[in-house]
Amino acid sequence: MKSKRIRIKGLVQGVGFRPFIYLLANKHHIHGWIENRNDGVLVLAEGTESNLKSFIQKIPIEAPLASNIFSIDIFDEEFKNHDKFQIVKSKSTSAEITEISPDIAVCELCLKDIKQQEHRLHYPLVNCTHCGPRFSIIKDLPYDRHKTTMDAFPMCSICEEEYTMITNRRFHAQPVACNTCGPAYLLEYQNREFSDIHDILEMTSNLIDDGKIIAIKGQGGFHLACDATQEEAVSGLRKHKIREGKPFAVMIADIKSVSEYAYLNGSSKNLLSSWQRPIVLLESKKKTANSVCNELKTIGVMLPYMPFHYLLFEKLKTNAIVLTSGNVSNEPIIIENEKAKNSLSIYYDALITYNRDIYNRSDDSVAFVANEKSRLVRRSRGFAPSPIYQKANMDGIFAAGAELENCFAIGKGEQVILSQHIGDLKNLETLEFYAESIDRYKKLYRWSPSLAVADLHPDYLSTKYAKELNISFVQVQHHHAHIASCMAEHGLDEMMIGVSFDGTGLGDDGQFWGGEFLVCDLNDYQRITHFDYVPIPGGDKAIYEPWRTAVSYLYQYYKDDLFALDLDFLKNIPREELLFIIDMIKTKINSPLSSSAGRLFDGVSALLQICRKASFHAEAPMLLESIIDQNESGIYAYDPGKNISFKATFQELIQDIKNKIALSKIAAKFHNTIIQLIFGAVKNISEEYNLNKVVLSGGCFQNKYILERVERKLIEYGFDVYTHSKIPSNDGGIALGQIAIAAKKRELGLIK
Repeated sequence: MKSKRIRIKGLVQGVGFRPFIYLLANKHHIHGWIENRNDGVLVLAEGTESNLKSFIQKIPIEAPLASNIFSIDIFDEEFKNHDKFQIVKSKSTSAEITEISPDIAVCELCLKDIKQQEHRLHYPLVNCTHCGPRFSIIKDLPYDRHKTTMDAFPMCSICEEEYTMITNRRFHAQPVACNTCGPAYLLEYQNREFSDIHDILEMTSNLIDDGKIIAIKGQGGFHLACDATQEEAVSGLRKHKIREGKPFAVMIADIKSVSEYAYLNGSSKNLLSSWQRPIVLLESKKKTANSVCNELKTIGVMLPYMPFHYLLFEKLKTNAIVLTSGNVSNEPIIIENEKAKNSLSIYYDALITYNRDIYNRSDDSVAFVANEKSRLVRRSRGFAPSPIYQKANMDGIFAAGAELENCFAIGKGEQVILSQHIGDLKNLETLEFYAESIDRYKKLYRWSPSLAVADLHPDYLSTKYAKELNISFVQVQHHHAHIASCMAEHGLDEMMIGVSFDGTGLGDDGQFWGGEFLVCDLNDYQRITHFDYVPIPGGDKAIYEPWRTAVSYLYQYYKDDLFALDLDFLKNIPREELLFIIDMIKTKINSPLSSSAGRLFDGVSALLQICRKASFHAEAPMLLESIIDQNESGIYAYDPGKNISFKATFQELIQDIKNKIALSKIAAKFHNTIIQLIFGAVKNISEEYNLNKVVLSGGCFQNKYILERVERKLIEYGFDVYTHSKIPSNDGGIALGQIAIAAKKRELGLIK
């Protein structure tokens, strides 16, 4: 007989891991024990050599679906002849920590329970060790009930029996509850309150079917819901939220119903149905109400992930509802019942809450599929705060992230723990959410910072926050951080070709970059070539008025001859405004220079009169992509060089406009030009620097048309191509790159 001590690290708490080990041990005739520790789980296993070998081999193979094993370390132990296998009390033994489970979509077995178990009939907050709230309710580690927001709900005798029975699916399921002892829903409508779940479901379904707007407390915050097929309801919600153009997410009852509204393949079905349940961006098939997506040809779809969603769809006539974040414009999603009642009342006709607190707010995650791989656009519910493991020492490093789509990161040993989506750090409310979340991560992960890293831009609130920590501080260039984030996601640390395309980022020459070709490793970078600089009249204002950038490109290449072009685009701009913008460019007043790929896409979209004014960030490029003729293979000329010039591109594009070539074909030819340009530049850099590995990063690679074709073209030529999957390519991934760069510089002794 042998004895082994097995230390397992990773996502192994809150996912049914101890019951799994217990049952596996009994199956293989293993005696000993398992305990939760704040750094993972510890197993003492005794048995024959053969049984121990089989037991250990099966752990990673049969582990629970939502678990994620990072390491299994095995040590010989003195044999003590245990007479059974048992689960022992959790211990907090050090400053090390285990992974914290993200929230998990309700499982099929729990959905059956609310139809069959007497004490859980129609219970809308059912869960077990395999599903339910985790990150949204946890206050501290180890993950035990009294350290969650379930501490206010003592278990009834039936739930307690389930909780303590090792063979039960709810053994040590911390949020375990039922109709007798658990948190409950409440509907407030026309100054009346309704607490019976049958009344709530009946009234809610009737209200939605009648075109009303409902505020509903979700897993990580409040949502606003209405029938996605009723134009009056959706346009009313858009008007109330002052959300002119940005698409709404739609929750659809089931996969079969999704196929009515959007085109699906195996990869997108798997992503939609995964336990993370993100919003998945799909090509539209059947139109919802026009105001759901406006002019876009894609739709953001998610499946139900809370028991309440499933119960509601059983009552609704519609199989598709808008489910958008419940927040005041540009502020974080609301999590408090009273705040929802006070702040959202102008938006809704009825309010649905439950009396369990949300401790950690979390927006719905967003993803899409390109080249059969899932790509995160927003990493939050279902994904955060799962860490990214690195080979280097990340301990004590705080990465502040960017200004837009902010996520921060903390380093703990070899883990980089990325926060949930914070949002755009543009107002006090979001900054408070940012600071509050950092404080909570410090407590949860028993962590304190010794080194802070931030963006090069001195005016970003994230940069200011990091600097004010009064610890060792380093700033890294935005586009280097983009490339480093993808390298870190793939565990790379070597010299590579980096293509970083996005909206903006301060360069080390004081100008605004965004169309960059780099040769870099984690420590340093060299800017090899980039898009030609153009003035951006009005700076950030041009993001929402893309016509300004279009005028700048025309003036760049035509000067005052632009008036002779006889373009409808120019005729539609009031003469005084046009002359004013040109004067800003000439006199260099509030017209910073930019090499941004994002601004180039803005300018072309405006020039084609697809989007002259944008109501949300990146609307112009999204609309431009949405009209592409997939069968068009033509490209425009351009001038490759140290500064890549688009003079020939604009000349040929303008000629196509004058020749009344279809906008869909012009949009396709422009995109094809960018694809060919990337391929050509990478090929040239590869030959000059003898490099074969290429990283594609930055928000512009959320453009599915470009990402798929560039990736395939480079791979077919023989390049090793690395793109994002687990981490957003947009600024939501910047913190990972920042922390990877800082760790490398510290390792090399360049910073303390």
